[in-house]
Amino acid sequence: MKKFKLTNVMLLALVVFVSSCSSDDLDDSPKSTALTLDINGLDNLGSDYLYEGWVIVNGAPVSTGTFSVDDDHNLSQSSFTLDAEVLESASDFVLTIEPNPDPSDAPADTKIFIGSFDGNSASLTTGTVAPSFDAINGKFIIAAPTGTGAEEEKYSGVWFLDNSSGSAVAGLELPTLEAGWKYEGWVVIDGVPLSTGTFTSVMGADEGSPFSGANPGPPFPGEDFLVNAPDGVTFPTDVRGKVAVISVEPYPDNSPAPFTLKPLFGMIPSDAMGVQQIGDYVTESFPTGTVTR
Repeated sequence: MKKFKLTNVMLLALVVFVSSCSSDDLDDSPKSTALTLDINGLDNLGSDYLYEGWVIVNGAPVSTGTFSVDDDHNLSQSSFTLDAEVLESASDFVLTIEPNPDPSDAPADTKIFIGSFDGNSASLTTGTVAPSFDAINGKFIIAAPTGTGAEEEKYSGVWFLDNSSGSAVAGLELPTLEAGWKYEGWVVIDGVPLSTGTFTSVMGADEGSPFSGANPGPPFPGEDFLVNAPDGVTFPTDVRGKVAVISVEPYPDNSPAPFTLKPLFGMIPSDAMGVQQIGDYVTESFPTGTVTR
């Protein structure tokens, strides 16, 4: 049998072939690339919850990873490594709030951000919280209808209604929230935020009355501050000169304090009488951000 012998010409041809092949031609392992988040204004969720990013590929969510946020709104991680083909195929990015530990590998209902990729970037909006917060309005009265009618109680309540026509109507104009979110009213007294209750409709009573008296209140969100005063606050009180807030809260809620989304916010005048206005606070409080791939 003849032995096969590599000639100089054959060796040269082999060297030329190998050197002409790129590393991509020789390496068929999956390629990876980075997804980078540039987000401002997110809240610290505490130890029981984490933020989780998702890319939507052919209608299905693919997790990009979890991260936390500190009290200075700094993300614990802002760059995540993903399969390049998956990331290139993504149509949207979504950010959710997830329990920690998380019993499910699917996105939670509490979707705080969404953005559609335009090329390699996506601008994030709160369209997953509500369609739009462009046309909102808030009015309220100061009264304590659930109390005894004592003089010291008359400025110890806030109710989000408008009775300027002689008949009470809803004082809040707010969009319907998506699943995973609820509105919550607040009055901040001496630095202590006191909830007036959570609600999903501006009509009808809210879901709690921990501080109200024994008499029935009007069928609108609101609260009297008459009983069960927390530490640092004395009831009855005078809410004039304090701060009124309407927030959007995750559900389940991560904290007893107001969440970062505060569509309505304002100081209650110290001489307030009659129907009061609460101002639009969306631009000041809502987080903003972009993602790039």
